[in-house]
Amino acid sequence: MNFIQHKRYLLIPLFLGMGACSKFLDVNVTPNNPTSVTPAVLLPAAQAGTAFANANELNRFSSTLIQQLAGAANNPQNYDIFQTNGADMENQWRFELYGGALVNYQKLIELADANNAKAYTGIAKIMKAYTFSIATDFWGDVPYSQALQGESFTAPRLDKQEDIYKGNASLGIQSLFDLVREGVKDLDATSTVKPGADDLIYGGDLDKWKRAGNTLLLKFATTISRKEPALATSVINEVLTGNTYISANSGDMNFTFGASVGSQDPRFTYTAVSTFKDDIILSTRYLALLNSLNDPRLPIFFTKPGANYVTIDNGFRGTLPAPVTSWSRYNKYVTGNNGEGPVRLATNFQRAFILAEAALRLGTPGDPQALYTEGIKASMTLAGLTTDQITAYLAANPTVATLTGTTEQKIAQIITQKYIAFTGNGLENWNEYRRTGYPVLQPSQNAAGIDGTRPVRAVYINSEIQRNTNFPNPAPQSNIRVWWDVD
Repeated sequence: MNFIQHKRYLLIPLFLGMGACSKFLDVNVTPNNPTSVTPAVLLPAAQAGTAFANANELNRFSSTLIQQLAGAANNPQNYDIFQTNGADMENQWRFELYGGALVNYQKLIELADANNAKAYTGIAKIMKAYTFSIATDFWGDVPYSQALQGESFTAPRLDKQEDIYKGNASLGIQSLFDLVREGVKDLDATSTVKPGADDLIYGGDLDKWKRAGNTLLLKFATTISRKEPALATSVINEVLTGNTYISANSGDMNFTFGASVGSQDPRFTYTAVSTFKDDIILSTRYLALLNSLNDPRLPIFFTKPGANYVTIDNGFRGTLPAPVTSWSRYNKYVTGNNGEGPVRLATNFQRAFILAEAALRLGTPGDPQALYTEGIKASMTLAGLTTDQITAYLAANPTVATLTGTTEQKIAQIITQKYIAFTGNGLENWNEYRRTGYPVLQPSQNAAGIDGTRPVRAVYINSEIQRNTNFPNPAPQSNIRVWWDVD
């Protein structure tokens, strides 16, 4: 199958397609070697590429694995029973990440450095680090330090995930932490030109970019916290001491798409207007979880076209509910009214939940209960609930509102609320599930894959295994944990 359509977004080719199959027609001008562009042209295209990669097939794959969605047909139906292979993410690796967003950030850094436009290099380094985190969290060891170098490294080595996160000076590998720190530092430097409306995330507000960068440091630290608790603690304390991070919903690092055909959020295009809109549906299990918690965000997150929510169980193989127009799907909170999104990349609620967990697990500063409550309130406010509604909900649901039990039981509560808050961002939720084991998920019906186990990594794409001799062959299967996944 070939679902991809080529669209043009802000003068740079961006692949606003739908699919994950490997037969891609390699036509159109590549963004890898732009001949005459400015930072103001490269920045929005790169940002759109990252958001698109986050919300497209990678999101369908991960949101199905963590059972917020259920697969009704095509690829999502395979993901739902834990089947995946090297053909699934060809387009995402080749065109959305490495041949899309990442190469645009690299070109932006080179161009901006040549013109001493440090505001642009700072943003590009922060977003490059975030986008590389998507790749390494999804696949494990990936091309990193030798990637994006054109003819210098036509077959880049795979850097170990440990080295990507921690750095390795002997191999010339800069850590994701240092890449972000470098980007934040660039934002304080004199810049010949600064972004404005071309910055589709913060409109050129460099203070918000500094806060976003430091919040990404918190995210990266949390990701490796089970494997490297001392390093994670050090980074979190560093950020807390600096006191510059996302602390209000208005500072969320969101990308908003357009509302016209060809520039819409892929979650909207896929589920509302494409020929594959009936591939995914709200999971019966996720519905049961939100109902069990009396969660007021349920009708905000998912549609209820009729008297009841219409779902299927994960792994279901039977007659699908009819008519398809009755199905519960992503609501406007996720997709926007007409495909605007936004894609929530780093958020205030995420920061609060990170610090609540860290205070419990690592002993970093902060009151876990207060931070946990702050995270819930930030998410519910983002969903449109009023202060009175949130207060009433917490008062009426003390088992949700109050952290109780052992440290591990409290962490389970925090991650469950984080899982709910990140509805629509399957990547974050899959990372959290693999890292912590929460929320506890049961196997799908008809589970297949490797010994019926839920994938804990994506499989390397076939074309890279065939093209680049640095890739292991045979490649790690989907049941082999990535470095930071210790459970």
